[in-house]
Amino acid sequence: MLSRRYLWIGIIVVMNLGAVQAQAETIQVTIDKLVFSPAAINAKIGDTIEWVNTDILDHTATVKGGWEALIPAGKSASLALQEVGLFEYYCRFHPNMKARVTVEIE
Repeated sequence: MLSRRYLWIGIIVVMNLGAVQAQAETIQVTIDKLVFSPAAINAKIGDTIEWVNTDILDHTATVKGGWEALIPAGKSASLALQEVGLFEYYCRFHPNMKARVTVEIE
């Protein structure tokens, strides 16, 4: 009977460990003087990128054939990451502005 109790306790502990997930993070990218900073970031699925635009111009964070975030002048915009991969993004209004995000599974 005692070993059966330990077996159930072990099963419950393992099930609870599987239920614990890493907490999603918010990664901040600043836009200043037509530059994304940092220009390269690493993230996990579920993380959010928050772009903070300190410029007086509107910008975008655009992935060709993928997502796009409009970042108004003096404001911020956010995007939750849902796909694994290496994403090169740029500003559609100022194509010389480039950066990348690498998204991995937890």
